[in-house]
Amino acid sequence: MITVLTGGTGGAKFVDGLRQIVPQEELTMIVNTGDDLLWWGLYASPDLDSITYMLAGKLSQERGWGVKGDTFHCLHAMGQLGQPIWFNVGDRDLATHILRTRLLASGKTLSEATAEIATSLGVRARILPMSDSRVETRVLTPAGDLSFEEYFVQRWYQDPVESVRFAGAAEARPAPGVIESIRSADLVLIAPSNPVTSIGSILAVPGIREALRECRSRIAAVSPIVGDAAVTGPAGILMAAQGFAVSIAGVADFYHDFLDLLIVDSSDATAAEALRKTGMSVHCTATIMRKPEDRIALAKSVLQAAMQPPASQGQLERA
Repeated sequence: MITVLTGGTGGAKFVDGLRQIVPQEELTMIVNTGDDLLWWGLYASPDLDSITYMLAGKLSQERGWGVKGDTFHCLHAMGQLGQPIWFNVGDRDLATHILRTRLLASGKTLSEATAEIATSLGVRARILPMSDSRVETRVLTPAGDLSFEEYFVQRWYQDPVESVRFAGAAEARPAPGVIESIRSADLVLIAPSNPVTSIGSILAVPGIREALRECRSRIAAVSPIVGDAAVTGPAGILMAAQGFAVSIAGVADFYHDFLDLLIVDSSDATAAEALRKTGMSVHCTATIMRKPEDRIALAKSVLQAAMQPPASQGQLERA
């Protein structure tokens, strides 16, 4: 059984590779919900949807979000009615938000709504929101205290970042099954998602980081940083704002209290050697997922490295 902590875009690509080499029944996804927002009165959960759509084979590969082949008639009509349209929602994607909102209004928890949607789409993996409580990632900028989607989508992450916080996290509880899936996993993987706002929000929920610290199985993370920059998105900007180096060493530092193995890109071989001298196990491989076959190759490499006994890791890394 493999448990994966993940966000949306980069995480979904990695999950795509995993789902093609591991039976879905053996996968549990713990997904960031700090990006969730109310949009036109509907409850949208971007990362939950991206992971669900990917596992269902329905994610738009061209956009990296939303449903493939979707249309945007409602979005255009709402714009004509003078409503905000900066958060792009397709018509088929909208159906998911409508159903989720109806299920939540009927008294279902976010976990229950997520499971019902996933089952309806034929997903066999287990998808868990990090919490059923509302936790909102807030990004403080000179323009104001923004939700993550306002910062990322509406304003294209152009604002200088002063700080990041997770509103509601201190009072939140892990969703049912989250702690158990970490404790019972044969392997725990951290997807190449934004450490601060995709994984950091999960770790901010009381009990989750502690469960990872106490986990007896190996924990491996794939770095979303190559060289001195993020592969995509604002991960580098946000890491720097939180005081972490924008490098594989910064990623290792972010996960330092529970990480057993860091997977980095082959181009970071020199930095990897320096990181090994600190005691961190590091495996170099191709981590950039430009093509579908790259996703499968990365997933295979990660599993091969992570399932090796620790004593054999150094030999594997030099291979």
